[in-house]
Amino acid sequence: MEIHEISTKLNKERPPKRIAQPRMKRRMKSDDSLTSLNNLDDGCLMHILSFLAPIPDRYNTALVCHRWRYLACHPRLWLRVDRFVKDLTQPGVFRNIESAVSAARPGDTILIGAGGNHHVSNIQIKKPLCLVGGGEIPDETTLICSRGSDSALELLSTCKLANLTVKAELGCCLLHRSGRLTIDGCVLQCETNPLDHLSYPIVSTAGDEDILGHVEVDETVVEKIRGNSVTVLQTRIEGGAKAVSTSGDLVLQRVRVMYSKAYLYFWFDVDYE
Repeated sequence: MEIHEISTKLNKERPPKRIAQPRMKRRMKSDDSLTSLNNLDDGCLMHILSFLAPIPDRYNTALVCHRWRYLACHPRLWLRVDRFVKDLTQPGVFRNIESAVSAARPGDTILIGAGGNHHVSNIQIKKPLCLVGGGEIPDETTLICSRGSDSALELLSTCKLANLTVKAELGCCLLHRSGRLTIDGCVLQCETNPLDHLSYPIVSTAGDEDILGHVEVDETVVEKIRGNSVTVLQTRIEGGAKAVSTSGDLVLQRVRVMYSKAYLYFWFDVDYE
């Protein structure tokens, strides 16, 4: 009797056991407190996708589902250049780069279709744009500048070129007039010919005289006004007299070269001293 009374007394003094909730219920409660991306409307979700890099991040989001594919490929996020397109009534689709550049708004991204050659000649880009090759590697999207043209692309605003091959027979591949130009993962190729010494992959004539004029300002203000530069990242440069020719106020700086079995890859800046 004494043993039974002691055990009964101990059981009364113990705190009651807590019954653990099933894991699924706890997960459901935590998920309910969060807002899923799929609960956002199309406009809000498209705005989020616009912050992603076009290749490969935004391109990969198109693989999630039908809705994300529609939003990721929407003309508001990028325009497309497709040489083989038959239905030109599709919004945001063009047969050549020149018409796509003309129709683009500042800040647009132009996805240039892979396969075949896109013939370009002295195309002026006067607004901030991003031109991206649609192939897996730069060699699959080729821009060819015909003989007799000064350049394939003439850049007068802040632009980015990525995953593209640009070939020039004479003249230059890219003519940088003003703005901040970024060349990322591209191939710039000058054709080998007897006049190879007249060809340059990149020519920069940018300077600050057009912006400042003859107004006298403080040096710190000048540094803020200056907005011209060229940044080259992991880009193959082949042929030509030299990689960069400058005739303005910019100079070649911070050069790095990586040797592979068949090619040279360059990283460098063309900026103010």
